[in-house]
Amino acid sequence: MKLEGKVAIVTGGSRGIGKEISRLFIKEGATVFALATEDVPLIDSDEIKDFPEDKYFYYKADITDAKLVSQIVNEIFEKTDKIDILVNNAGIARDNFLVIMKEEDFDKVIEVNLKGTFVMTKTVARYMRRQKYGNIINMASVVGIEGNIGQTNYAAAKAGIIGMTKSWAKELTMRGENIRVNAIAPGFVRTGMTKDLKEDLIKYVIENTCLKRLGEPEDIAKLALFLASDDSSFITGQVIRIDGGLRI
Repeated sequence: MKLEGKVAIVTGGSRGIGKEISRLFIKEGATVFALATEDVPLIDSDEIKDFPEDKYFYYKADITDAKLVSQIVNEIFEKTDKIDILVNNAGIARDNFLVIMKEEDFDKVIEVNLKGTFVMTKTVARYMRRQKYGNIINMASVVGIEGNIGQTNYAAAKAGIIGMTKSWAKELTMRGENIRVNAIAPGFVRTGMTKDLKEDLIKYVIENTCLKRLGEPEDIAKLALFLASDDSSFITGQVIRIDGGLRI
């Protein structure tokens, strides 16, 4: 198993991409601590076997609350005596055209997607620097690379995550630490965030994607596993697109 004995924190780890990352990490031997805003993780009865009580621990948390995040991360470290992997997956979208986008919608997306990633990484990095090793995977987006109509706030947050990824890859190895930092930039993936998109838009996206389909959460989870494992031990500071050949 590729992650045997590893301890991973996954934000947004109760649904969608985060849930599939958690599932695959557990299958590959990791113990996963998931953070999300739901009261309980959204796991169906037939999925319980994939999330055993001794391998999947859930915290309801607002990742922008630095004090709460510090308490949770410290509790995780005291339980496990290490933190091997952080996956910054949590995010929201509040799309609208620039001239009618509400300031509160701009602020909220920046707060959760960008500041939340900053707060989580700042907190976990303290422990990883002590350990002299660690692995951080940030969830960016093709929108953060290419931009997209109606997504000023989302594009700004994801572009910021890309910038932080490259900065952290440099900064967190300054003292000889083996801390790798990479980002995943998905295209359109079939999750709760895309289920409400208009059928015409979905059709357009599929027609303009080389592989003629949307991505699935499992596709992203497999890339996260690669980046979390020793298979990618010489990769850091990279942004890897996984979009089926989307032509924006």
